[in-house]
Amino acid sequence: MNKIKVISVFGTRPEAIKMAPLVKEFIENSEYFDSKILVTGQHREMLDQVLDIFKIVPDYDLNIMKHNQSIVDITSEVVKGIDEILKDFSPDVLLVHGDTTTSFAAALAAFYNHVKVGHVEAGLRSGNKYSPYPEEMNRSLTGRIADFHFAPTKGNEENLINENIDKEHIFVTGNTVIDALLSVVDSKFRFEHPVLKKIDFENQRILLLTAHRRENLGKPMEDIFKAIKRIVLEFDDVEVIYPVHLNPIVQKIANQVLGEVKRVHLIEPLDYLPFANLISKSHLILTDSGGIQEEAPALGKPVLVLRKETERPEAVEAGTVKIVGTNEMNVYETIKMLLTNDYEYQKMANAVNPYGDGSTSKRIVNIIKEAIHV
Repeated sequence: MNKIKVISVFGTRPEAIKMAPLVKEFIENSEYFDSKILVTGQHREMLDQVLDIFKIVPDYDLNIMKHNQSIVDITSEVVKGIDEILKDFSPDVLLVHGDTTTSFAAALAAFYNHVKVGHVEAGLRSGNKYSPYPEEMNRSLTGRIADFHFAPTKGNEENLINENIDKEHIFVTGNTVIDALLSVVDSKFRFEHPVLKKIDFENQRILLLTAHRRENLGKPMEDIFKAIKRIVLEFDDVEVIYPVHLNPIVQKIANQVLGEVKRVHLIEPLDYLPFANLISKSHLILTDSGGIQEEAPALGKPVLVLRKETERPEAVEAGTVKIVGTNEMNVYETIKMLLTNDYEYQKMANAVNPYGDGSTSKRIVNIIKEAIHV
C-alpha cells in the first residue's frame, strides 16, 4: 500500500501549538502516512520553544526570520522556499493552520504546484478585513484555496457555506488547541519563573493580560492599561500578570502606564508550558489575542476580549467570552463587575466550551485517510 504523503507547515508559536497534536497523530499513524514537517521560522525563538516542548523535529526549516521583516518579505520568502520543497517531496496534501502569513503563502505555493490544501481551523471570520490585520484576509484567502476545510464549530461551517464553499469539503472537527492544552496542563505544575513562583495563587485573584494587536497600538492600548491600573489600585487582592509582547511600541506603552504599579507584573513572553498552566491558575483573562479565547474557556476561565469584534463568536454566544473593546471606562466597569458579582462570574466560568473535546487531531487524520486514495 502506498502511503499518503502529507506535509504540515507552520511558522509561528500559535500555529506550532495547534499543529503539534496533529503532527503527533500522523506519527502514530505512520503505517498510513509519510508525514513531513516544514517550519518557516516566521517566529524563531518562540517557535523553537514549542518544538522543544512537544519534541517535534522539523524535516525542513526555511528560517526566514529577519530583523524588521515586512509582511511582503514573509510572503515572498515562504512562497519561494516552499515551492522548491513541494517539487522535491510531491505531497498528496499540504496542511496549514489558521490565519498567519505563513499559512496563506504556503497554501498559495501549494496551489501553484497543484497540491491539495487542508486548512486546519477554517471558517473563522470577523467580517472586517482590516481587523485582525492581516490575519482576517490571510484566513479568508487560504479558505479560497483549500480543498479540505477543518472547521472548529458549526458556526465556522456556516461561514464557509455562505462563501459558496462546497459543504462536502467542510468537516466540523473541534479545535486542535484543546488537544494541545489538555496535554500540558497539570494541577501540580510549579513555576520556575522568579516572579511567578512568588505569587500567591491561592489567596490573590490573578488577572492574566495579553495585548499586542496592531489595531490596538497607541491610544486604545493606553486606555486598556489605564483601566487595569484603576482596578489594581481599587482591589487589594488583585494582581496582574502581563507577559509583554516584544514589539517596542507595546513595551513602551506598558512601561509608561503600568511599569510603576504595585501588583502589576510586566514579564517577558512565556513558553507555552508555563503559559498554559498560568491560564489554569488565573481568575480572569484579559486579551486581544485569538487562541486564548478558545483555551481559557476549556479551563473554566472567563475571557474579556479587548477588541471591537472577534472571529470567534461561538464563545460569546456560549457565554464564556465578553467583547469589551478598548474604551477605558467600559474595560474598567466590566472587570469590576466580574470581581464583585460572583453570579455573573460563575455564569461565564461554567458555560460550556464550544471548541472541542480533545479529539480533533484524530478526527482530522481519519478524514484525510478516508478522503485521499493513493
